Amino acid sequence: MMAEPNLLPTESEQALAEAVRSFLTDAAGAIGLAGDEFPRDRQRVRAVWAGLANQLGVANLLVPAEVGGAGGTARDAAVVLTELGRTLVDVPFLTSAVTAVRCWWATGRPLPDGLIDGTAVAVLALPAATGPDAFAPGREPPLSVQAQGDRLHGRVRGVVDADVADLLLVPAQGADGWGVFAVDANQSTLECDPVTSFDPTRPLIDLRLAGAAATPLATGQAARRAVESGLLAGAALLAAEQVGIAEWCLQTTLTYVRQRTQFGRPIGSFQALKHRLADLWAGLATARAVACYAASILAAELGRADEPPRPDESTVDIQELRVAVALAQAYCAPVAVRAAEECVQMHGAIGMTWEHPAHRYLKRAKADSVVYGSADHHREWLAGLVDLPAPGLA
Repeated sequence: MMAEPNLLPTESEQALAEAVRSFLTDAAGAIGLAGDEFPRDRQRVRAVWAGLANQLGVANLLVPAEVGGAGGTARDAAVVLTELGRTLVDVPFLTSAVTAVRCWWATGRPLPDGLIDGTAVAVLALPAATGPDAFAPGREPPLSVQAQGDRLHGRVRGVVDADVADLLLVPAQGADGWGVFAVDANQSTLECDPVTSFDPTRPLIDLRLAGAAATPLATGQAARRAVESGLLAGAALLAAEQVGIAEWCLQTTLTYVRQRTQFGRPIGSFQALKHRLADLWAGLATARAVACYAASILAAELGRADEPPRPDESTVDIQELRVAVALAQAYCAPVAVRAAEECVQMHGAIGMTWEHPAHRYLKRAKADSVVYGSADHHREWLAGLVDLPAPGLA
């Protein structure tokens, strides 16, 4: 059990937030808020990604410095994701720099050069709603891809960011059990079919593998630990993005209700709206603490794991991380959705228009609420982790 983390931002985290916010604000101003086109503009996504790698050096934030990466912490990654939640700039930071990098590193195999220097994009090829508990010990993971030697066959539906990936990490079932395989995303035996997604800024892709060449990275328990490690990191830090969404929605709404007048007074002076905004502020303050706690526990876990996980790793530590992740997603996802809904409603008619960005934040909040598992799913998982009986069974 680690010591209680400090849930306040450090000076270095505040400086990182300012730098990332400045970069993303300029990027959003140059390209407009992403999400109007379908399918997405791959070149534009890669251009912003290159900026994150070259100008800010955060595309490889969770790659250890010993092997040439930025050597940042999970709390640093949470700072980046909070700012991405504020702007909705379309880059695969969560899926590549967090989930895929942690999964690959945990296999014990060397990272490819593109992930070390932050120029390549890798994606864990699982349906977006797959939660970390799907790969927890004692669970049989749902796999739809078959491995025949070094070739993969099958289909994976609803994979986030697969259309901009250079590399795919594909869990697949083989003759001797299942494992994780690295697949070059540019080969002709792999097809990406865009799906009309609810949130165009986080598009889903159906993958079809027809004998795609693959390199095995891990099998058996090592593969289970690797995939769970990636999904835990992704779910923990998704909470930071959800906090960023809620912060933008609350701040934008506060600005509007101070300026919009009705009956000769600002609508923000109406008691009914004050109560709703106060409730939203309180929920957001708690969400910040919950998200920071999850990032802090993850930072401690990753700091302990500069080497790939060992078979004798502490079950207490990983259990603490699972609880923190389940709590973060059970709480932060509904806060982001509620903040976005209130933003649309309190803006009145203008909030319902396509021209106002509020609908984009609502779409992202709703889409995020099912990525890595829904809030209800995480509540059920959390109850099992802390031995909380179901209602009526106590």
